[in-house]
This record gives sequence, C-alpha cells and structure tokens, in this order.
Amino acid sequence: MLVLLQNLDLAMLLLLLVSMKILVLSLKSRHTFAFGSPDIIPIFCSALPHSTWNSYPHEYEDFATDASFLDEWSFDQFEGLLNRSHADPKLKELLHQDKLVVFLHLLGCDSNGHAHRPYSSIYLNNVKVVDKIAERVYHLLEDYYRDNRTSYIFTADHGMSDKGSHGDGHPTNTDTPLVAWGAGIQYPKPASGNSHSDSVTTFVDKHAHDMPTPYDWGLRRVERVDVNQADIAPLMSTLLGLPCPVNSVGNLPLGYMKLNEAEEVEAVVANTKQILNQLLRKSYIKSSNSLFFKPFKPLVHHSFSLSQIDELISAKSYEAAMKLAVDLRNLSLEGLHYFQTYDWLMLMTVITLGYTGWMIVLALHVLQCYSSLSGDLSKKEHLSVQKKDSGKVYISGCLLMAILSVLNLVEHSPPLYHAYIGMTVFLWTQIFSEYRLIRGLWKYLRERRADYFIKLLFAAAVAVVIVELLVHSFTERKLYTWFFLIAGVVASILLHFSIPWRSGIPVFVCISCWFLSVFTLMPAEIPDNNNLVITSGAIIIVISLAAKWLDTHAEGNKFWQSITFHESRTQMCSMLYCIQIFLVGVSSVMVFLSTKHRTQNQELHSSHQFINWLVAGSSMVLPLFSANGILSRLSSIFLGFAPPFLLLSIGYEAVFYSALAVVLMAWILFENASHHSSKVKESSLSENNTEEHITIGSDERYLQLSDVRIPLVFMVLFNVAFFGTGNFASIASFEISSVYRFITIFSPFLMAALLIFKLFIPFMLVICAFSAITKLVRVPRLGCYFLVILFSDIMTIHFFFLVKNTGSWMEIGNSISHFGIVSAQVVFVLLLFALTNLYTRSIRIKPLSTSPSLKTL
Repeated sequence: MLVLLQNLDLAMLLLLLVSMKILVLSLKSRHTFAFGSPDIIPIFCSALPHSTWNSYPHEYEDFATDASFLDEWSFDQFEGLLNRSHADPKLKELLHQDKLVVFLHLLGCDSNGHAHRPYSSIYLNNVKVVDKIAERVYHLLEDYYRDNRTSYIFTADHGMSDKGSHGDGHPTNTDTPLVAWGAGIQYPKPASGNSHSDSVTTFVDKHAHDMPTPYDWGLRRVERVDVNQADIAPLMSTLLGLPCPVNSVGNLPLGYMKLNEAEEVEAVVANTKQILNQLLRKSYIKSSNSLFFKPFKPLVHHSFSLSQIDELISAKSYEAAMKLAVDLRNLSLEGLHYFQTYDWLMLMTVITLGYTGWMIVLALHVLQCYSSLSGDLSKKEHLSVQKKDSGKVYISGCLLMAILSVLNLVEHSPPLYHAYIGMTVFLWTQIFSEYRLIRGLWKYLRERRADYFIKLLFAAAVAVVIVELLVHSFTERKLYTWFFLIAGVVASILLHFSIPWRSGIPVFVCISCWFLSVFTLMPAEIPDNNNLVITSGAIIIVISLAAKWLDTHAEGNKFWQSITFHESRTQMCSMLYCIQIFLVGVSSVMVFLSTKHRTQNQELHSSHQFINWLVAGSSMVLPLFSANGILSRLSSIFLGFAPPFLLLSIGYEAVFYSALAVVLMAWILFENASHHSSKVKESSLSENNTEEHITIGSDERYLQLSDVRIPLVFMVLFNVAFFGTGNFASIASFEISSVYRFITIFSPFLMAALLIFKLFIPFMLVICAFSAITKLVRVPRLGCYFLVILFSDIMTIHFFFLVKNTGSWMEIGNSISHFGIVSAQVVFVLLLFALTNLYTRSIRIKPLSTSPSLKTL
C-alpha cells in the first residue's frame, strides 16, 4: 500500500506535475481512499467507481481563520475509516488488499501561508500539526497492518515565498521536500562531501538546485537524493507494482529504491519502454498523416537496442544493460521533444506571415480612412479603381486557400492549423487586392521632399525605441523609471516653448512624471501597509479638490477653455462631488476597521463586508451623472473608482493610483498646450496650407504624422498600469489578501474576478484619459485604436520569437505569459474601450472658434 501525504495545496499551474500522477495511479490502483479539500478531491475521485472519498464543506476554507483544523479533519476521516473496518468485514477485506492508494490532502499550510504569511505563528503551528499528522498516520497504519508492507511518501507540489505566494520559478516555490520510507525504500546513506547527490543526469529546468537541508530536520549527516518532480510518478508506480502512467516523462529514482541489481535493471527497462512507447505512438500518428514524414533518426533501430538489452540481462551483464537502457530512455525523451516540435518551423512561418499581413492591412486601412492620403492620391491621379484586377486577386487567393486546406485535410491537421493558414492567406489576399493603393503610395512618397522623409524616419525611430522599451520592460521594470525621468524633462522643455507666458504647467508635468517613476523601483511583491492605504484616501481627496478648484476658477481662460468647458452647471453636480468625496472617506475608514477586526477576531464582520460591497458598487455608478466637461468628468471617474481600489489595496499600490492619475492629467495638459499652440499657428497660416487641416467631419480631423505620439504614450501608460505595482506576468504577483475586505471564504472564481478587476481599474483611468484626449485634439479615436493594435502586434511578434520551451519553469512560464498578455491586450483593450465609453461618450469640448486669442495666466 502507498500512503501519500501532501502538505500544500495544489497550485493551478502545477496541477499536472503531481496531481495528475495521483489521478493516473488512482485509475490503475485496486482502490483509492482520499480525504481533503472539496476543490481537489472530487477532481480525482468523483468519476472513479473504485474509490472512497470525502471532502469538507467549502465554508471551512475561510482565510480569516486558522486553517490547521482542515488537516485534522482529513486525518480524522482516515482514522475513522480504519476504526469502522473493525466492525465492517467487507471494508476490512478491502483494506487488506494490495495496490491501495491513500491520499490525504492537507490544505492548512497553504491556506495559512496565503492568509497569514509563512513566518506567522499560525503557519508555524500548522507545520507542527502536519508533522504530528505524519507521525500519527505512520503509527496508525503500522498498528493496523503489522506486516511492514506499507510505503510512505511525504512531499509537496510547491513551496511558498516569504509573502505567502507561489506559482513562479523561484527556488522557494519550486524546491519541495521529498521524504520516503517504509516497504521497498532504500535506507539512507551517510552524507558524502557534497551532502547530496542527484539521481538524474540533469534537472528539467537546467538549473542547479542547492537549497540547503533545514538544520532542524536533523538530516545533515544523511545523503540527500534530489529528483525532478515528474520522477515521483514512476517511483510510486514501482512501489505499488503498477505500470508507469502512460504520459509520464519521469525517470525512476533508483536512489530511493531498495532493489537488487537485477531488479534495478528490470525497473529501469520498464520505465524506458513506457517512455519509448509514447515516442512510437507519436511517430506512428505523425507518419500515418504526413505526406513528407521525417522520422527521429537516432531511434529508427530501437528494436535492435531492446534486443541488446534483453541479451545483456540474460547474460547477467547488468551494468552494461543498465547503461544501454538509460541511454535509450534519454533518446526517447529527446524523440518526444522532436515530435512535440515537429511542425514548429511551419507554424512559426505561417504565424509570422499572418501577423505581418495583419499589420500591413491595418496600416493601409488607417491611411485610407483616417488620413488625407487617399484624397491626395486621388487628386494627383495616383489612385484608380479597377475591380476586375481585384477580382483576379481574390480568385487566386481562394484557389491557394483551397489547395492548402486540402493538404491539411489529407494530413489530418488540427482545426487550428486550418485557421492559421486560412487567415494568413486571406490577409495577404487583401493586401494584394490593394496593390494600386500601394503603388500610388510609392509614387506619392517619391515626389516628397527630403525634409518629409527626415520627419518620417524620426517618427519611425521614436516608435521603434518606445516599442522596444515596452518589450524589455516586461523583464526589467526599472526601464519605466528612466523613461519617466527623461519624459518629464523633455515634456517640460517642450511645454516651456509651447506656452508663451510664465506658467507652472511645465514644472507640474515634470514633477508628476518623476513621482510616477518611483513606483517601478518598488518590489513586485507589495508589502502590507494599511496606514499607507488610509493616507492614500486623503491624497485622492486633495487631488480631487485641486481639480475642482481648477475646473471652477479657470473656465474663463482661453488656454483652459477646452478642458473646463461646460454646457451647463447644476446643483446636482456639486452634490454628486460631495457624495463621491464622502465615499472615498468611508472607504478609507473601512480599510482600517475591516483589517483590524479581521486580524483580531479572525473573521470578516458581515456588516463590514456589506458596507464594503455597497460603497465599491455605488461609487462606480456616480460618474455617469457628473458634469460633461473633460476635467469634471475625468475627476469624477477618478473619484468613482477610488473606493473599490482602496478597499482592494494592501500597500503602496494605493498611492500609485493617485500618481497615475496625476500623470494622466499632465498628459492632458501637454496635449491641450500642443493643441492650443497649433490653433494659434493655424490662424496665422496662409490659405495655401489649409490642406494640412482637412477634417473628416465637423468634430474630427484627419490623422497627421505627429499624432502617432498619442497611441505611443497610451501604450506606455497602459503598460505602466500593468507593471507599476508588480509583475502581472508572474502568478506570484497576485496578492490574494487584497480581496479579504470583500470575501475570506475560498471562492476561486470570485477572488480571481476581484483581483482582475483591481488590475483593470488603472487601465480604465488610462483609457478614459485617452478617449478624452482624442476628443480634445479632435482626432478619430478608432483610428488611434488601430495604431495601438499595430504597435501591439509588433510587440506580439517580438514576444512570439522569445517564447521558450526549455530552461527554468520561470523562463518558460514568463515567456509564454508575456506572449499571451500582449496577444490578449488587443482584445481586452477593445472591451475596456466599450466599457469606458459609458463614462466618456457624453464628454463635451468647446466648439471650434475662429479667434484663439490668448490670456495670460
């Protein structure tokens, strides 16, 4: 019988590493007994007819309490099972059969680590509880069976950082204990000079794992045998006398097995054949469907190697047989990787062509619909329409798509392959159908003067630098610090020359950028600081009061009229403003009260929970009824999202909210100054240059080359909202304690929704400011959004080539996360645009006037 004690929760991303092995073993075992969490145990046992399991209610998983009683509950269930067998002959007979698996899921350490941190007294006490349970389980089984045929494996699926988080590739999260004893387990060996040895050639993450054995364990004199986590599956299978799980890629750790030389060879050969059969199955599937199949050459004659191993075993040449079996196993693992990446080159090519085609289509669409280029080409007769030629292009594209689809069907390719290839062909067909526009564009560029190309190259260089900065900021957040330090100086200098009078605006812009630059130097794991959160509420109120004063007293000034314009002022707007200030104050008080009561009484008071939900929900509705001037509406939105953000904050991220809002205000002031100076210049232009200011409609003008700055600045601020208070690409950056003022009973979907909502609040501010700026400078918001997509796709292609499938778990996971985040960014930015449109669609700016006279501040 095998007893597996798991003393940490099963993390979502690591579920396949240990948990699925337990499931496979449960499927192959004669019977499985499992007790523990209602989120884990049913996954393994609900569909197994040969299983006995039970789980506690969801309400028990309360992060405000001491969760060690959950571990006691699991043990009590198992102890009760053994006690009942004395009065139940059938149960006793079942318990005395072979190939049994007992799984006790001990969740307490994980819950207490998240809620109270690993160095808290509650967590340390839970560690003692787990140790005691391991001892009680051992004595309970030994007294029950009295046959010395039970194996014990004590392990964990992940570790935990000092902040109580896990999920990334840090050694504190990936290095876990593995202690095995009992039947079939090798006795420990005295420690050699290195204090521990590796029973595998290399670790799967290619990194050295030298985490020292804790001194308190009293095992410093015993040699430590380190293994990959995947190796536990064949270890458990061999101890039970069961075949290895079908999809296991683990190597049997012989350092744990008590076997003679012949048995060791037989066990390794069985492990090798299991991995080899995976390879042969993948090779068969690929060869039967591929028109041009390329086998894995090193194992073309694998049957000869197997015959050699059998001959060596028959001749009792165990050492040679072992070496040949291990070599064959390593080659099989290489072959699995070969077939897993068999279509890599084809997919990389198709996807790269697809992204490139999509970016070209976007660029052509923006040039046609949101710039004056199409009109210029028509005037100069560079553009003509011939539908017959376009029809030929579409017919050719359809024919090519049909041929490629037939080839994919013959090879039984997955549906996604059809989608990738079909979309790529479609995009490039669209591009070639616009060949007359491309040719006209080429002629148009050839006629331009040298200064135009200098401006074009300068704009392209700035765009490339910013996009590359954004790419590298995913791994080095400090780049944002340098960016805002430089941006503050450059913007203030430009404003100094744009505003022809003495003004404090350049100083304000510089200081706000420098203030925001501090946050990307902060640790990604946010330390708890309730006093800072409460103080942030006061900072938010001060900022809103300053904005209110400016909105009231600067309306008559020509420079401010675009952002302080109001169609009407009502008493309700003033009352609404006071209510919003009051809700911010209430949320700050509730931060203090909720945290204090939960800490002292280990529970979330129901009245506090109700008030928090009420304040957070109602505050987000109020901005819809605020005044429709730019400054009034954006200030109301800032106040509206402040209460939920404060209630979801635990430290310096609450101050970041105010810092981001101040920088957004600085961005609006910069664009307002640029727009104001352009109106002054426009009034002094001769009628010969009016073609540069052609409008799409009464409220919008065509995009110009200088307008590229708007989507670029938006992307920088949008990504700062991601990384300003942590690293969104790392699971460890999700601080679950952020939701404890709303819910403490474990509810993964609601907790995840609250965490994601907290991340989205800064994005909402950025997008609202972006929408307001497009109205302020009268450029088409949709055209700017298409430029955001274009730049995002450039980043996506870059991250696509940085995706790794080798290296440490952190390197692999982060590379995939980065690509996924940037790929999804386009979609959820569009969704947030639709959501923020509820708040910004009614914003009004002062109608265009013909006399932009100045009034000195």
